Amino acid sequence: MSKKIRLTVAGIEYYVNTDESEAYMREIANKVDVQMTSLSKGNPFLSTTMAAVMCALQFCDENKKLETELAETKRALKRSTEESACSSLESDEARREIERLNRENMRLRDKLSGR
Repeated sequence: MSKKIRLTVAGIEYYVNTDESEAYMREIANKVDVQMTSLSKGNPFLSTTMAAVMCALQFCDENKKLETELAETKRALKRSTEESACSSLESDEARREIERLNRENMRLRDKLSGR
């Protein structure tokens, strides 16, 4: 259920309609506010709009890098899962071969002992 939440970013109030929790939206707004304030203090000639664009560029850059990292992690996980499945199959085959060799060993021992 969508709700309207009042947020303040860089001294400006915004009303946001969202399905997210108020705590989550405040956390996001705070992150944007901190970033914009930091940018503005570092360059007092930036307008609010310019600071917002710079902030958006930084967040998009961060997001893109995280997406790339996530994709690489998923590929690595898939490789590990496939390697694990192959190792499991090899282990099962080795276990069956050991059992076969143990039976063969017992058969040959019985044959040698004259049974």
